[in-house]
Amino acid sequence: MSFGHKVKPYLMLAPAMGFFFMFFIYPILYMFFLSFTSWNLISPVKEFVGFKNYKELITSSEFHTVLTNTIIYTILVVFLSISIALILALWLNKKGYLYGLTQGAIFTPYIISLVSVALLWLWIMDPDYGLLNWVLGILGIPPSKWLAHPDTALISLVIVGVWKIVGYNTLVLMAGLQSIPKEIYEAAALDQATKWTTFFKITLPMISPTLFFLMIISTISSFKVFDTVQIMTQGGPVNSTNMMVYYIYENGFDFFKVGYASAAGVVLVIIVGIMTLFHFMFLSKRVHYR
Repeated sequence: MSFGHKVKPYLMLAPAMGFFFMFFIYPILYMFFLSFTSWNLISPVKEFVGFKNYKELITSSEFHTVLTNTIIYTILVVFLSISIALILALWLNKKGYLYGLTQGAIFTPYIISLVSVALLWLWIMDPDYGLLNWVLGILGIPPSKWLAHPDTALISLVIVGVWKIVGYNTLVLMAGLQSIPKEIYEAAALDQATKWTTFFKITLPMISPTLFFLMIISTISSFKVFDTVQIMTQGGPVNSTNMMVYYIYENGFDFFKVGYASAAGVVLVIIVGIMTLFHFMFLSKRVHYR
């Protein structure tokens, strides 16, 4: 093989790798550098402060609250969105006009921009004129302040997050269900297996790669939640809905503590990396590969 043929694949990959380095690797490396400095985004001087930003971050009670909020939000959104999507996928995995129409209705929130979704739910959860409290009133349930009360604000964002992503998860799981060979179900029927046995022994193991994929992307996207927090709560009330990405944005562009915000960004990258590694090291062992 000539030298030209050996080099050609790398030359074809070079533009993509250049963009990957420029817009992904370089920003992370630069953020890591900034985390050891004190910079206000305006001054040309970046003062090196060592691990001061990390020490301040670790000892900050506000950061502990933000991290707790993010973890709770992620766990609830991932668990609820996948669980509800699995139930919907099992129900909608049939042919018929009604099922097709329902699939489209469920998937629609996913293709709507997060800004539009946040504004829609701001109206739905309005304590005085919102649709949600109106429905609760009809059912005889006392109205709630939803986004205005610390006890319900985080749950309100969880509801929005689940509503946004559940349609995508449903369609992905339906694709996984439809890829299962029908012969397996026919063999189970001949053995007189119950529906529960068929589900736990056949369906669930066969769609485990799909569930594994959804768990990873849902976990990463939940840790990166920003738009709904910025539009609906701005981290309030009383810091009860402040999340990692909004906390980084707030410190970097509102308080001009770029070094501190970069340290929080590095911590976020490490947490997401650890979570992803955890999924691959432990949960991947329970994945059934065909």
